[in-house]
Amino acid sequence: MRYKIGMRVLAAQDSFFLARRPRKDSPHTTAAYRRDLAGVTVLLAESLSTSVDELVVEDLTSGNLRAAFGVFADSHAKSSVLRAWSTWNQFLTFCVADDLLPGNPMGAVARPKTPPLTPKPLRGEDTPEQLLTAAADGTHGGRDPWPERDVLVIALGLVAGLRSAEMRTLTLASIVGRAGERRLHVVGKGNRDRSVPIEPSMERIVEAYLVSCRSRFPMAGFDRGSPLLRDRRGEAIGRGGLEYLVKSCFRWAGLHDRVPTGANLHALRHTFATRLAEDGASASEIMALLGHASLATSQNYIEATARERRSAAASNRTYRALGRLDGSE
Repeated sequence: MRYKIGMRVLAAQDSFFLARRPRKDSPHTTAAYRRDLAGVTVLLAESLSTSVDELVVEDLTSGNLRAAFGVFADSHAKSSVLRAWSTWNQFLTFCVADDLLPGNPMGAVARPKTPPLTPKPLRGEDTPEQLLTAAADGTHGGRDPWPERDVLVIALGLVAGLRSAEMRTLTLASIVGRAGERRLHVVGKGNRDRSVPIEPSMERIVEAYLVSCRSRFPMAGFDRGSPLLRDRRGEAIGRGGLEYLVKSCFRWAGLHDRVPTGANLHALRHTFATRLAEDGASASEIMALLGHASLATSQNYIEATARERRSAAASNRTYRALGRLDGSE
């Protein structure tokens, strides 16, 4: 087999992204892949005392990649190194398939162990209710309180389990169905669509928020393609603005110490899933409602609640003897 000799690394990366276009990756995914490739490519060029533009695919040896990833790991968290390793593994697998390399050298490059997927729900049994109550109160002392929006954002996490990106891509057309039977049409990771049912109480939260929007922005458009969540200028809320809003709600409510480190908005989603598991939802039901790609991810929530282990322990025949002792049987 003859391999394509002398192809520039940057050109190979362009071909990689061109080949991925039919997968319809989200812009966020594509941007993350580009960052991972670019970061290690720069380090490769530095270790070889050349420019990024001059790197060729033949430079992508196991030794060179080990050196570059070693430097990369010195300044990045374990999760970032793991993600970059995965990105480069996919890129070099493409290079092999496209006859640019005889084999994938990433097998010789060490990577961190995949950390266990541990749910990070809010701590405290009544924390979600306290958070919603504080958000609805709107007396946190901010310059321009907007409790209708605060409550909607918190509720989208707690009763619909939406990710940050999913909230930001909601439009007025995302709310579908008849009154009393409405649901949210959500575009999740990997452009996977899902439908999340919402109850009439959530419908009223949405309507109160829309009324507040029309009052605040009388000149703004509210067609079906308009963003659902808006910032204080009436434009679609950004990622940073949404994260800041949720962190502020925790702080105003005096609940910031009940949020797992690094979770914030995602803690709302984890709380949604954990409560589903605690109340008896199956892994397949959790998978459908949260838009997980793997059933194993959904199973983590059931295992974290220990519901199945509690059920198994409760079946111990000795409990019947205990029941007779305390008079409950």
